[in-house]
Amino acid sequence: MSTSIAAASTAKPAETVEQPLRNNFLYLYGDIAGFGIASGTTLAFLAIYLTRIGASTTAVSLLTAGPALVNLFVTLPAGQWIASRRLNRLVFRSAMLSRVIYPLLIPLVLWVSPAVQTQAILLLVMLTAIPGAFLAIGFNALLAEIVPEKWRGHVMGRRNAILALTMLAGSLLAGQILTRMPLQQGYVIVFALGAIGAAISTYFLALIKLRDDHQMRVFQGAPLADAGRATRLYLLPDMPLQRTFAIRMLTRVQARNMRTMLAPLRTSFAPFVAALFFFHFAQFMPIPLFPLYWVRELGLDDQAISIVNLTFYMVMFLASLRLGQLTARFGNRRLLVATAFMITAYPLLTALSRDIRLVLVASVIGGIATAIMGGALGNRLLERVPSGDRPRHLALYNLSLNLAVLGGALTGAFIAEAMGLHEALFLAFGMRALAGVVLLARA
Repeated sequence: MSTSIAAASTAKPAETVEQPLRNNFLYLYGDIAGFGIASGTTLAFLAIYLTRIGASTTAVSLLTAGPALVNLFVTLPAGQWIASRRLNRLVFRSAMLSRVIYPLLIPLVLWVSPAVQTQAILLLVMLTAIPGAFLAIGFNALLAEIVPEKWRGHVMGRRNAILALTMLAGSLLAGQILTRMPLQQGYVIVFALGAIGAAISTYFLALIKLRDDHQMRVFQGAPLADAGRATRLYLLPDMPLQRTFAIRMLTRVQARNMRTMLAPLRTSFAPFVAALFFFHFAQFMPIPLFPLYWVRELGLDDQAISIVNLTFYMVMFLASLRLGQLTARFGNRRLLVATAFMITAYPLLTALSRDIRLVLVASVIGGIATAIMGGALGNRLLERVPSGDRPRHLALYNLSLNLAVLGGALTGAFIAEAMGLHEALFLAFGMRALAGVVLLARA
């Protein structure tokens, strides 16, 4: 698995790539460019929009918790079903179904009352998370099939660079549009841009071809180091790159009951996955609260929020360029623990802020931590799981991850409703600090 976007982007083999492979590489670049546009527009501002039309804290938290709940029930059967399907066709069809939410947001904004909009958007998020689970598994498996191992670092590095640049451009454009136009018209245009980006991405996915002699296997070595995950339904600063790290591994799990699924709990892997569960729980606890605090407490307009997003994405990209050197010098365990403590700054500085300045500082620290954490966690997982039984161990991690996302997001919303946003963010800071201590002991 590649550990550095910088190293990945320069890891081009000496020999010339064959034309069919070159075409597929270009289609993958077009796919991630379209997804970056959708991420920088619709996905970056969806939670902000819900907040502006009066959505509750719980409703905003369901943007995070809803897909996690769906993944808990859908991922395992989806993986088993995908194993016998042709990957390129499955990826295209699941992409179409999971991305139908993008154009549907436009008539919702234009013709539906705000109260009903919130319910309808959350329902769409939940429904499209079902084909999204198929897309997450199938897309990562397709990457493993069409990108030979010697080319993976080169292709994934370019995809990550394209993703960062298109997200930056999309977020900057969205911020300018929302600043200059009334709420309804501005968000219609932003969501339309997201729909165009999703359509571009899906179009390029449809062009990808498998060779006739390809087996429809879904495993080719280690998980790919691609920061552009195919099923993100939202994008907020401080979101981890590892959200769907282990989801592809579930396609090899032939579990018929929970006893088989939970067998790794009887091994030395159990304390590690328990520490990661607590870490992710604390990590996701304040995620839905950030846009609420920006809008309700700080009164930031959409241009200011765009600057916050731009800062986070740019710093994350630049920090990724040093990941390889940092990994070689300090190792994955030290980097994971260090970034676990670094992300405590995001809720703390947000709670202490009275204007955009401390939020920007939090975005700088969060961008650095997220970039490094994405590689360190994935690699540390591969170091800790037994090589002869990797699928079941990573499937257990994925199960714990989704439970942590679900529990953390809903807990954060509950505390905010009961105690207030300030108090919930301070508590999240304490939980993240404690999670860092736990990882120090168990990672």
